[in-house]
Amino acid sequence: MTKFGLPDGIQVCLFDLDGVITKTAVVHAAAWKRTFDDFLRRREGPAYRPFDEITDYDEYVDGRPRADGVRTFLASRDIRLPEGAPGDPPGRETVHGVGNRKNELLLELIRTRGVEAYDGTVRYIEAVRAAGLGTAVVSSSANCREILRSIGAEHLFDVRVDGLVAAERHLPGKPRPDTFLAAAHELGVRARAAAVFEDALAGMDAGRSGHFGYVVGVDRVGQADALRAHGADIVVRDLAELGEWA
Repeated sequence: MTKFGLPDGIQVCLFDLDGVITKTAVVHAAAWKRTFDDFLRRREGPAYRPFDEITDYDEYVDGRPRADGVRTFLASRDIRLPEGAPGDPPGRETVHGVGNRKNELLLELIRTRGVEAYDGTVRYIEAVRAAGLGTAVVSSSANCREILRSIGAEHLFDVRVDGLVAAERHLPGKPRPDTFLAAAHELGVRARAAAVFEDALAGMDAGRSGHFGYVVGVDRVGQADALRAHGADIVVRDLAELGEWA
């Protein structure tokens, strides 16, 4: 193992954004809850079963592209909507309309609450870059670049594969490994030479199915066992716990 807590042979590090680099997972969960609760209340009336910000978020939407999150959660309630189009107005009862409402609420929450970075992650990224390892941010968010700029961290990544890039290249999102594999390819290495850093169960699945050299589960919400079950090689609460670099 290297001083960064990674196996020998790891040349690049691939970082998820929400929940690993930034403290935006809670904001995402809040935006999803408002979106789905409003939708379910309109559809089912006052007796509707609310969206759970922990269990439903972790199981159905965390780490997935926005439209996939809409489909997966609603399928869990036996609801299927027409796809609609990416430009559907927020709130229209289509997959894209519901997703666009979530994004509208997310941006509102980010403007009012601001965005914070996890200091341990930022220091870890700075340390591995100083040691010569390549770095990429791999996120399903279409707002990835703006969020990185807001915390002054865009310069910390050699490669960005986010929701916009995935759409342009027709890359399926997590739990498929394609976005992580694309980032590793851009950094010039095979999957076995890359470490994945994720806090979402869908991200763990992507790391495992992509046969990456090491998968680090970042446990921000007390789901260490689930992260291990979905493929984490190690689980930490903060990247400051990895190795003796700090």
